[in-house]
Formats: sequence, C-alpha cells, structure tokens
Amino acid sequence: MAGTSQSADGDRRPDPATETFIAHRNLLFTVAYELLGSAADAEDVLQETWLKWAGVDLGEVRDRRAYLVRITTRQALTRLRTLGRRKESYVGSWLPEPLLTAPDVAEDVELADSVSMAMMVVLETLAPTERAVFVLREVFGLEYEEIAEAVGKSQAAVRQIAHRARTHVAARRPRGIVSPAETRGALEAFHRAIETGDLQRLFDMLAPDVVFLGDGGGVVQAVLEPVFGADLVAPALATGLSRMAPTASLEPVHVNGYPALIARVDGVVDTVMALRIEDGLIAGLYVVRNPEKLSRMEQETALRR
Repeated sequence: MAGTSQSADGDRRPDPATETFIAHRNLLFTVAYELLGSAADAEDVLQETWLKWAGVDLGEVRDRRAYLVRITTRQALTRLRTLGRRKESYVGSWLPEPLLTAPDVAEDVELADSVSMAMMVVLETLAPTERAVFVLREVFGLEYEEIAEAVGKSQAAVRQIAHRARTHVAARRPRGIVSPAETRGALEAFHRAIETGDLQRLFDMLAPDVVFLGDGGGVVQAVLEPVFGADLVAPALATGLSRMAPTASLEPVHVNGYPALIARVDGVVDTVMALRIEDGLIAGLYVVRNPEKLSRMEQETALRR
C-alpha cells in the first residue's frame, strides 16, 4: 500500500502521500467506523481510500486532512447503503462490532460518547446521509462547506440535514454524558453480582425502563428481539446467565471507550457485555455474541478525532 522515497543520506522514508495517510489513518478509521458500525467494513473503506488518495496530485490539495476525510466519507456512504441491505436479512438484533479500546479513549469524553455502544445504536436509526452529516459535524467538527463536498449536497441542504439529524438523535440518545468512571463503578457491581450469583442485587441495578439487546447473528444463542422493562429483562438476563459455560471467566476491559465485560470460555472470547448507565442504574445492556464480530477483542484499536 505504501510507497517510499530515498533521502540524500540514504534513509528510506514514506513518500508524502503515504506519510499523510499514515498520520491520519486512525482518524479515518474512526470516521468510517462511526458511519458503518463495522470494523471489517471500515478497514475495507480505508483500503479504498488509499487507492484513491495514491492517485491524487498533492499539489492541488489545500487541506490534506479534509480531503482524506471526504474520500473516506464517500466510500463509507457507498458501503453503508450496501450494509443496510445486509442488515435487512440479519437474524435478530444487529449491534455494532465492539472494539477493544485503550483507556485513553475515555479521556476524550465526546469521542468516547460518540463511539459508545449506546450512541452507535442510536446512529443506526439515521438515514445514511443524515448519519454522515451528524458524525462529521458533531463529532469531528467539520465546516458545512467541507461536509457538503463530502456528501455531495449543497451547504443549505447540509444545514437542514444537520438540524434534522440533531433533533432525531437528541430524542433517542442517552440522557446526558455519563463518565467512564461512573460506568466503571456500576460495571464492577454488575461483575460482582454475576460472580457471586446474587441475582437480586443484579435485578436491583436495572432501571425500570431498561432495554436489553443481544446479537448472536443467528450463529449462537442470543435474545432475538429487544427486551424492554426490568420485569422482562430480569428473567431474560437470569436465563442467559444460567446458560454460561462453567468454564467461563469474566474480564473487565474498555469497549468502545467505556468499561465493559468480556466473557471467555476456555480462553476464547465468547461474549461482550456493554452497559449504559443513567442515574446509577443500568438503562441499557448490549450483549454481542456473534463470533464474526468478536475478532477485534484481542488487540486494542486506536480511535482519534
């Protein structure tokens, strides 16, 4: 993928196009992932972005970062529409592919919130162009002119789309940004309740309007439809926990910028559990078990704005 050039002192260094791409790669991956919810598809988009970028005359590019984001957005939008058709035939709920992230992602509160499982689920309810406009404006702070070029719309149209998307997200997003520290405290209590078998303590942690989403992709067992309300989530959770393998072990990690739990069976990642906390209670429980979505749980993924 990369090219090199040789300096006067004999050192081989990346050519300017490669150097720029490498410098912005984590940013571009984050853009693609926030638009797609799939790390595998985001990586494919980066490959496509590189191929287009390698043929660009850099002398004609005023802002290389903005240009790369524009290419990435266009490629991601094309793939997002295809991905939408795949989701229509998906068995059960479709949850974003979880990413093992370094604790430093949590230090950027807005970035962590934007890639949290809870927010990624909300982004899934936006139309492709709305999602792109919202992410580029609200997360990455691009100007309307840059966004208009990326999505192929006029600035006036982009402003309208941005307003519509903000209203849509505001009605569905978690109430306020919860710090990773608050989530960690709730997760530790959740972890202890599971390991000690204290189901009553576990149920007491559920908000009255909690939602439980599971993703097994039709490959492994998981709840097929969203479960709403503590009265229904509690028995569903109890059933799921009773089916955990005796050899399963729980490990606290950071997933998509927030504390979460990984369940391993015989050393292999079997389940990822992420929580959404509101007022100290579990308002959202997101459980990913589809093996095809667990490949990024062995190595940290760098995310950047």
